[in-house]
Amino acid sequence: MQEVQGTFDELGRPLSSTTFCVVDLETTGGSAAGGSKITEFGAVKVCGGEVLGEFQSLVNPDELIPAFITVLTGITNQMVISAPRIAEVLPSFLEFAKGSVLVAHNAPFDVGFLKHNARELDIPWPGFEVLDTAVLARRALTRDEVPNCKLSTLAMKFHATTTPNHRALSDARATVDVLHGLFERLGNLGVTTLEEVSTYTSKVTPEQRKKRHLADHLPVAPGVYVFRDSKDEPLYIGTSRNLRARTRSYFTKAETRTRMGQMVMLAQRIEGIVCATPLEAQVRELRLIGKHRPPFNRRSKFPDKLTWLKLTREPWPRLSIVRVVLDDEADYIGPFRGRQSAEGALTALHDSFKIRQCTPRLALKARSSPCALKEMGHCLSPCDGSVDIEIYDAEVNRVRRAMVGDPEDLVAAVHSHMLYLARNERFEEAATWRDRLTSFLRASVRTQRLREVTGEPELVAAAPHDEGWEVHVIRYGRLAGAGILPRGTHPSGWVDALLATAETVPAGFGPIPAATVEETECLLRWLDSPGIRMVRGTWHTSLQSGARHLIPFELADSRWQELQRPS
Repeated sequence: MQEVQGTFDELGRPLSSTTFCVVDLETTGGSAAGGSKITEFGAVKVCGGEVLGEFQSLVNPDELIPAFITVLTGITNQMVISAPRIAEVLPSFLEFAKGSVLVAHNAPFDVGFLKHNARELDIPWPGFEVLDTAVLARRALTRDEVPNCKLSTLAMKFHATTTPNHRALSDARATVDVLHGLFERLGNLGVTTLEEVSTYTSKVTPEQRKKRHLADHLPVAPGVYVFRDSKDEPLYIGTSRNLRARTRSYFTKAETRTRMGQMVMLAQRIEGIVCATPLEAQVRELRLIGKHRPPFNRRSKFPDKLTWLKLTREPWPRLSIVRVVLDDEADYIGPFRGRQSAEGALTALHDSFKIRQCTPRLALKARSSPCALKEMGHCLSPCDGSVDIEIYDAEVNRVRRAMVGDPEDLVAAVHSHMLYLARNERFEEAATWRDRLTSFLRASVRTQRLREVTGEPELVAAAPHDEGWEVHVIRYGRLAGAGILPRGTHPSGWVDALLATAETVPAGFGPIPAATVEETECLLRWLDSPGIRMVRGTWHTSLQSGARHLIPFELADSRWQELQRPS
């Protein structure tokens, strides 16, 4: 199994190769917003334990320095009278710190002053990542080790070579030693990357951190991870390009989801399932969640609980909202976002076409009393035998074409109704009809997209990979095989071997014959992504589909959502 190169977010940036700019400021008071000014800059740039450079400058604050500040820092009015002003010093400091991670002791104070002055001078703030050694010390050290987390206390704890004295450069040098001491302490706990240090400062309980060893056995490879409880039942299932890094983050990361902290406390074991490719991992995750329905997963747990709109196959077909696609040769569209969306689409069809809305199954030669819909001209009324089957079938075919082909007739009918309502200033009703048509079009397009691949017996596609090509076998919309074709290997024989070991997938029925909707749509997104190459088989998108009608509605909806956002 070849290990893959993950992203920075997954592999992390090693502390040993990250450049830090440790900064300290001296000021005339405690609040930049309250009018206090910077009187001195001190900064040390370090990487891998080595000092790359230092920055130091006094700053003329254009005001008198309070006497108690002079006593504290030793900086007098005479010392700053000929010093450069902040408009000269700040740009020089930002250039010095460029490309590094800012570090400060009680960072909100120093970074707050820097940002405030950048705003005052109309200088764009570079958006530095920031580490606070005070916060990091509170997480890494106990009260038994240090009585407080003042810089002077920590400098003594870590035997800093410079004693803090409320002068900017000296305090910055002392903070460098404190930073390295904290990194050494965290390194013993397995925290070795910038991402891990950043998340270590979050409010994660010691009990959660103690369980970090549960992830130690997992490899640096794509796959699925399963948190299991004391009974070995799945608690949570996830996927990642880097199993080890992702699962370790659960024990240091600032989880805004309280339930994830609860899940970690219940976990006794983490199972890792290595996959050949990230796509295979995504598909396996979906299948496992659908099978086990873990209590801490929210999405994908009920792949069978969907809503479809069905055009029945019977002597006098009708429309029906159903939860299951059956092997009954009926026409289906969906799944919808919910029953309300399906009911809106159903209303649009019933208003535009004159097929029956009653639910009983009718005999070919039915003879019963018609309902009010006939009187209103909304139904051809097969129930009383007043319509020829050929005429009714023609109307059914119009409905079928709207559902599984080109819904041009439906779009025209609803659009005409919307214009009528708008002209009469019934705008809310017009918007309701717009939403009904949009719900129909979204479901129709979704079904047509699914059928693009669920009707294909076999597709083999490839995407570039660091080691060569990642190749996937798709049969009737289901992932049947995956592997990495090594660079320099002749593809023909290798692909033949992959096909021979791929899952056998029988042809099925309906728009999702062999997989769940989520799995097939996951495969479609991958097939649509840049750089995909078809190795064997073809797939295509029909020009006569609902997509061309949906685009204007999606754009209008997007624009409306944008206008609704608060400025």
